[in-house]
Amino acid sequence: MNIGILGDPNGWHTLRLHEAALARGHLAPLFDFRGLASDLESAPGVLWSRNAPYSPPLLPDAVLIRTMPQGSLEQVIFRMDLLGRAHQQGVRLVNPPKSLEVCIDKFLTTALCRDAGIAVPRTMVFQDSHQAIDGLERLGGDVIVKPLFGSEGRGMVRISDPDTGWRVFSAIERMGQVIYLQEFINHPGWDLRVLVLGEKILGGMKRDGRGHWRTNISQGGAAEAVSVPDQAAFMALAASKVTNVIFGGIDLLLDPNGNWKLIEVNGVPGFRAFSKTTGKDIATKVIQHIEGESW
Repeated sequence: MNIGILGDPNGWHTLRLHEAALARGHLAPLFDFRGLASDLESAPGVLWSRNAPYSPPLLPDAVLIRTMPQGSLEQVIFRMDLLGRAHQQGVRLVNPPKSLEVCIDKFLTTALCRDAGIAVPRTMVFQDSHQAIDGLERLGGDVIVKPLFGSEGRGMVRISDPDTGWRVFSAIERMGQVIYLQEFINHPGWDLRVLVLGEKILGGMKRDGRGHWRTNISQGGAAEAVSVPDQAAFMALAASKVTNVIFGGIDLLLDPNGNWKLIEVNGVPGFRAFSKTTGKDIATKVIQHIEGESW
């Protein structure tokens, strides 16, 4: 098979997937989002450009998508347009474009999961600072402010004081961004990352915040391999189905009553810490899934 890897050509995840595909006898060209181009006169109208600004048309059998670099609104829309066209023409994308669009948007992810009956923290989103102050009070006076688009815990702030809230909310409003608030869940100091591939659970990783409310490994959290409780596994699989995720990282928290709450669905999940912690070769399992093999 021809399995393209789309992302940072020098990134750890890109190179690991590349190595795993080659080891199983596949072609595994590396593609950079910034090099994608299109010539509508050349079927299929999608050019996957690697190291040159223009190359002959190439449409892989499958494409594994890693993190998209920053770009203008036009650039991001164009890249998603190309992914959509490739998907329509039969290329297997992990994950599909619509799934990526949902998972990138925390509000949409949370809303769809809540509508499907999956437990999530109480969530309010505003564009106006005055409304957000009211929302802070209605959410119990203790909230997490999150960027609508973001990952790895970057940009998250805990607010429990109205004066601090006003300054933060006003700054967000001035930047033309929305104010995304979730009630603070008084969790036991750790969360659970569940890795899903297809309709199966790859495993679970407990992420301990080491005394901080943020539990992300990239923010200093400690990792431990754990078995996934039945309720958490059910929620993770349900969330992946709602968001149409093939390969995803689902983050869950335990509330004070011992009930799981869905925090996030990551459509481009990192698995470096997960592989190291669990000892599982996640890259090879992803390639096997593309091949249609059981694992």
